[in-house]
Amino acid sequence: MKFIPKILITLLFVTASPAMAVELSGTPAQGGMVWGVTEPGAVVTLDGEAIMVGPNGNFVLGFGRDAGASAELVITHVGGARETQTITIKDRHFYIERVDGLPPKTVTPPPEWQERRARETGMVREARSHLTGALDWLKGFVRPAEGRFSGFYGSQRILNGQPRSPHYGLDIAAPIGTPIGAPAAGIIRLAVPDFLLEGGIVIIDHGFGVTSTLFHMNSVDVKVGDTVEQGQQIGTVGKKGRASGPHVDWRVNWRNVRLDPILLIEPEPMRAPF
Repeated sequence: MKFIPKILITLLFVTASPAMAVELSGTPAQGGMVWGVTEPGAVVTLDGEAIMVGPNGNFVLGFGRDAGASAELVITHVGGARETQTITIKDRHFYIERVDGLPPKTVTPPPEWQERRARETGMVREARSHLTGALDWLKGFVRPAEGRFSGFYGSQRILNGQPRSPHYGLDIAAPIGTPIGAPAAGIIRLAVPDFLLEGGIVIIDHGFGVTSTLFHMNSVDVKVGDTVEQGQQIGTVGKKGRASGPHVDWRVNWRNVRLDPILLIEPEPMRAPF
């Protein structure tokens, strides 16, 4: 089922013309994505940092797991008029999860893995660095595989008793070989069958710096440069890399900001586990 949670926010603007008001859609929460349309040529900033505005005035932004209570959005129009809004960001509670029984080398990679990990993380950064005007992110997202949600964004994982950084994906548990489809259309920027910790990994560019990353895949059925449609098979579920069982880990980024995939697919996202 496809669903785009929508919360409308009317901007408070420093101008006398109500025609300039901009509507925002999305989920203004930690891990949430928000988007809108302004006049072409306008400059949009979030907390003072410029963000991309498309030729038709589209823009998108996101808030990380540890985002503060508010953010300031400013739109400067071609004629110089400015409108501004302090966006209230919903605070969320995140679970602590324990995962035991993992091979020690996948919890604390040995020193000899450092060079390989540096190379792999560099490939991920490069794949997420593209900034195109594609609007595939605006057409909505679907879950990439059928199965049980087994891990949630923002949760703190304790691996073999050792606290680790928060989990930034949505895990979907399913048997090995279960098809994985593209959550949204886009261009394949990375497709590798055997990353050290991620196993089979695919990164899809949806435009405007919005990407989906899927890993622990048993097979990778696409290559860099391929254009995929929403739901098109890109691989199959596996348990390669650091995984305690077969599942696909789906992650969504807006530029370098890690977003919560469940907020893009659940009809009532605030009822989802946090």
